Amino acid sequence: MALSERMQLERRFFSEYAFEHLALPEIDMDRIDLSVEFLGRRLAAPLLISCMTGGTEEATKINRHLAAAAEETGVAIGVGSQRKAIEDPTLAGSFQVRDLVPSMPLLANLGAVQLNYGYGAEECRRAVAMIEADALVLHLNPLQEAIQPEGDRNFADLLPKIGRVVDDLEVPVVVKEIGCGLSGDVGAALLEQGVTIVDSAGLGGTSWSRIEGARAGDRELGELFADWGVPTPESIAQLAALDGLTVIGSGGVRNGVEVAKALALGAHLVGLAQPFLEPATRSVEETVSAIEQVLHELRIAMFCIGAESIAALRTTERLKRRGG
Repeated sequence: MALSERMQLERRFFSEYAFEHLALPEIDMDRIDLSVEFLGRRLAAPLLISCMTGGTEEATKINRHLAAAAEETGVAIGVGSQRKAIEDPTLAGSFQVRDLVPSMPLLANLGAVQLNYGYGAEECRRAVAMIEADALVLHLNPLQEAIQPEGDRNFADLLPKIGRVVDDLEVPVVVKEIGCGLSGDVGAALLEQGVTIVDSAGLGGTSWSRIEGARAGDRELGELFADWGVPTPESIAQLAALDGLTVIGSGGVRNGVEVAKALALGAHLVGLAQPFLEPATRSVEETVSAIEQVLHELRIAMFCIGAESIAALRTTERLKRRGG
């Protein structure tokens, strides 16, 4: 369902920004360095294959294709919510891809709201150990849970519980939204609880409101909230203004130019899901090709603004808001 065109938001927020072209970049495109450090590992490029799926036979194939492609291209990868496998350990295999991605960062994933439904540090450790992860993603999804008929809607007092997980866990905790974006004030509150890595997962891509509305048999409700949230560029900029946060920019990023824009807005790493999902249903080779295409587009964008490194791109002044 996530691949359906109707489940994508029509408005492209990144199109509201443009790079000022530099006709004399004074750099050699072949010498552009895309590499970055993340979670103690060296990545060939500042990309994260965002958390997507798990728990089914088809998800097993997709995760293994994504993992092998991540290793080959030198980028990070996250898995979908492991709640199913915590509750039914026979499903753990659909998430276990460390054998295919031995040298790149691998992120485990659970819903933060489960901390109000009996989960604690022990379940978080189990999720990390299950896949030998470098970090744990705790995702926030209040709108999705509100529309789901079976949704878990008690988000009361989650912030200190997230803080306790940060204190108790042996690996870093990443907090992300799933498509409605993190605002700067939420980022600041998380930072006070010891969270140092956040993922914007902003408004602009797949609409989980539409997906859950369709599942609930209430398309009108799903449509009403389809454009609810903080647009990804705004979310990235707000989070990047907070000292001490590592920002993963994601939410509707579809190509290498948008990766460049996310980085220029202040992201340290950029997460993509939808552009890699369909190729991953078919083969490792097609997934690698899709990743390499994004990196080629990123390199061209950097070349045409004279940015020879990711650090130079993140500090460029050549990204302008159209009409601004």
